Order: sequence, then structure tokens, then C-alpha cells
Amino acid sequence: MSKITLYHNPRCSKSRQALTLLQESGIEPTLVLYLETPPDVATLTTLVKRLGLDRAHQLVRHKEPEYAEAGLTPQSSDAEVILAMVRFPKLIERPIAVRGARAVIGRPPENVLQLL
Repeated sequence: MSKITLYHNPRCSKSRQALTLLQESGIEPTLVLYLETPPDVATLTTLVKRLGLDRAHQLVRHKEPEYAEAGLTPQSSDAEVILAMVRFPKLIERPIAVRGARAVIGRPPENVLQLL
């Protein structure tokens, strides 16, 4: 059984809840503190695919001030969105749990249990 990686922000209640659910299920995920160590373009591109998203824009937190600062709009290309997420990792929706070739966004936190 492959390990679970959790893109985690300890200040986010949903991220903390997702971590607790995994731990209560006997899983100690590898934590990626993505605000401290932002994922690169290749990693974000892979995450979008593993999440089964049609567009990278679906992985963005639209209400963050950095969304406007990055000049993003709903029409922004995947390349523009991914570069903005690299520059402003706060834009990345959280938490994201990854196991093998699958990934889920932990909103609601119970979504992470789909990977068990």
C-alpha cells in the first residue's frame, strides 16, 4: 500500500481535520508544508492531473488577495494559474491528499478517506 502525502497548512482547520482523520485511521501521512516549501510547476501540473481537474483554475483559492495580485481571471490559462500558485502558494486549495496516482482535495476533510 503506497504512502499518503498531505499538502498541509497547520493554520487551516480543514487541513488539521484531514490530518486527524488520517491519523485516526492509522495513517501517518508525509506532510508537505506547502507554504514553506511551495510545489514547483511539474508537481502542480501532476497534482491537477491526479485530482482529475479539467483546469488548474479549479485548484485555486479565488478569494485570496493574491488572486487579484497575480492578475488571474477565470479565463487564465493553466500555465498562468500554475505559475501564480508557485509564486503565491497561498492560492493552492487545501488540503490535498495524494496516494499513488490518485489525489483528493480535503474539502470536506472526509474526502481524504477516499484514498484509504
